[in-house]
Amino acid sequence: MTSALFTPVTLGSMNLANRLVMAPLTRIRSEEDGTPNSTVVEYYRQRAGTGLITTEGTWPAGEGRTWIGQPGIETQKHVEGWRRVAEAVHAEGGRIIMQIMHGGRIGHPSISATGRVAAPSAIAAPGEIRTPEGKQAHPVPHALTTEEVGETVQQFVRAAENAVAAGMDGVQIHGANGYLIHEFTAPTTNQRTDQYGGSPENRARLSVEIAAATARAIGAGRTGIRLSPQHNIQGALEEDDADALATYRALAEGLAPLGLAHIDVLNADPASELVQMIRKVSGAPLVANTGFGVQTDREAAARLVDEDLAEAVSVGRAVIANPDLVRRWWEDLAENEPDPATFYVGGERGYTDYPFYEG
Repeated sequence: MTSALFTPVTLGSMNLANRLVMAPLTRIRSEEDGTPNSTVVEYYRQRAGTGLITTEGTWPAGEGRTWIGQPGIETQKHVEGWRRVAEAVHAEGGRIIMQIMHGGRIGHPSISATGRVAAPSAIAAPGEIRTPEGKQAHPVPHALTTEEVGETVQQFVRAAENAVAAGMDGVQIHGANGYLIHEFTAPTTNQRTDQYGGSPENRARLSVEIAAATARAIGAGRTGIRLSPQHNIQGALEEDDADALATYRALAEGLAPLGLAHIDVLNADPASELVQMIRKVSGAPLVANTGFGVQTDREAAARLVDEDLAEAVSVGRAVIANPDLVRRWWEDLAENEPDPATFYVGGERGYTDYPFYEG
């Protein structure tokens, strides 16, 4: 297949062999304390052929942990576990960045290291969360004080420093999908009256502060951010088009002076005014992702790059099932089908046992 998707691209300080990015994918295969194990090492090693791997969401502090089996980057043991992953990917010629994710109100006191969950406002998320005791309703979160918000910024910075110490090529700040940073951005989850609430500029403030502090700590060329404007998930609703446009314009304007390595935008229509505004105003290379409801196939990914709608494309389920997806798409080979029943069950099944193409 002839497409710019298979040509090199530079994202910040990283020179990538192709423009196919492995999306951050929750797989919860790490140890109970959050340390990546040998199976996690093998999983990422297998997928080093993608231009860039983005790890699954990794918690910066115990209070931000959402699931048992989710990896962390808080302790020296975490750093050592992730170093094995980074070394394995680099040995295969790949590049890997860590997504740093604070779950915010999407968590439970039985999972959190502090016995509470935290959010911008004391509003419980809809639905249930899986806990060691079974599924339970989301609790009403602790509303972070202004001082605690500042401490949260520093948690992200320390996590980014730990990621780089582990050998990661950079980090991606998780500002999407209804987790903590997105909870500050969305009006339904943020009812604050301090400098982090109210206006679009105030609701965008935390995203910008974390990105700026992280870029200062590890370099803008190693710092990216993921956003999901109007994805309307987990109760983080942005249903007013004008407000969403104003909020993400303020966010993009705040990011523009930083010179970030990339902005990964999860949206069903990467060609939309909203997504392309974020790209233009921020000035950062765009990694497009069409989200959970619209799977990106080979032709769609190629079209996004060839029509200059994005510098790169992140893909999820197809990379889960096809560790050699770049080759399969380049040579137009048949693909393995992903098995959703094995996405979160633990162990090697549906994780490291998808076959490479033979022939």
